[in-house]
Amino acid sequence: RRSRKLVAVLFLDLDRFKQVNDRFGHQVGDDLLVAVAHRLTHLLRPGDTLARLAGDEFVILCDDLDLEEQAEVVANRIRTALDKPFLLGDAQVRVTASVGIAFAGRGEDLPEEILQRADAAMYEAKREGGARHGLSSPQAVQQAEDARLERDLHGAAARGELRADYQPIVSTSDGTVVGVEALFRWDHPTRGPVPPETAVPLAEQSGLITDIGRWMLERACLDRPWAGPDRSELQVYVNVSARQLTSRGFTSTVSSVLDETGTPPGVVTLEVTETVFVEDERRAAAVLDDLKALGVVLALDDFGTGYSSLRYLRHFPVDVLKIDQDFIGQLGRGDRSSKIVSAVVDLAHALDMTVVAEGVETAEQYREVLALGCESSQGYYFARPMSADELRSCIGTARKGALCLPRPNLGPQRTGGLSRQAVGHPAPGAVTPTAPVAAAVVAAATRPTDSALTAWMSASRVRPAEERMNPAARETGTITSMLAWMP
Repeated sequence: RRSRKLVAVLFLDLDRFKQVNDRFGHQVGDDLLVAVAHRLTHLLRPGDTLARLAGDEFVILCDDLDLEEQAEVVANRIRTALDKPFLLGDAQVRVTASVGIAFAGRGEDLPEEILQRADAAMYEAKREGGARHGLSSPQAVQQAEDARLERDLHGAAARGELRADYQPIVSTSDGTVVGVEALFRWDHPTRGPVPPETAVPLAEQSGLITDIGRWMLERACLDRPWAGPDRSELQVYVNVSARQLTSRGFTSTVSSVLDETGTPPGVVTLEVTETVFVEDERRAAAVLDDLKALGVVLALDDFGTGYSSLRYLRHFPVDVLKIDQDFIGQLGRGDRSSKIVSAVVDLAHALDMTVVAEGVETAEQYREVLALGCESSQGYYFARPMSADELRSCIGTARKGALCLPRPNLGPQRTGGLSRQAVGHPAPGAVTPTAPVAAAVVAAATRPTDSALTAWMSASRVRPAEERMNPAARETGTITSMLAWMP
């Protein structure tokens, strides 16, 4: 920093070092590492620092550089120094190296992530065939990160790092929970939660998606906490990728998991996206027909994005259409979005499909999907994803009958000629809920990050018994009265 000059870190990894160990033995491998270190020491400038990190990895710190090209000169010297074979006892060993270079700017402190950037550039050089050097770039950093995560994903299930969360799906008309969507989660031991949009593509690229997909289906079936004499089964929705669907023996895998877990096929909904038809339409059609014959329910997820085609709806045995949250999120911002969603709903109903609105997050969006005729809804407005234990606790607290989620503070609206009033403004003759229930509903409406489910369940435990059944509430249909007579 004081010199106002550049600093470079060179991350060096020997190419195919494992083959040296396998061919000549570990003693020769150890001798090779010592010999490489000696050669590297003799080519450095005065003031440069050499260190061995682990295994066949070395790091060189070059400071007081005027130009970035000076670091590349060092990298070229490394390649030249390693061109000459190593004579180690009776063995003659040739080795090359991949080198990644990252820089700290003039006058800057040495950033902690500079080693990571150099490591990423080294991985990129190795991906291009090795025996070369590469400079750090955002793309190289991301590719190296993906490579490490892909490596860590192997065995993640066996190490107990994978889990499933569940987001309730409710009946739009009254808030009754009718199903849950199982959501894939990976808790990395050092990086923490890995976003699904990162983990799932890595699983597909590495070929792990088939094993992870089976684990996910099995986990969702084993976690089913909602079967019992006082309530019907909730539908469990499980996502299936295109590669997983078209993998060999997928239908047999589903059948086997259902048998092993004692799960009725009719309570499982498998969600696919339109990409399955684009990648291999004939194969996808055959597998979907087999799954339909098995008795599971089929849903088309994220409809309206990507490769939407009405032909898919006509030719494939889809039971449920899930409208993508990109469309639901635009509701209330203009007539065009409402008309698009309305057209999709009408089309689905004409084809005897039911509709789930995904990503409902506001009261305004809820009013729209209710008015447009979506049978079911899903989103943070009702509940965030939760663990199986949390869901099990909520269902256990619901006593008898179906579990219902409140619909917080919708404001006045018209449905079937009856006025639905906002919390705090009950219709004449309605019984007002207790203060804790009203407070919980208002809190859920003003704090969208909290689960309305949790707020209601907590408050309902202190509700007087006489408020649980109110005929006037059933007649008026007010939200406040509905809360008073919900089980």
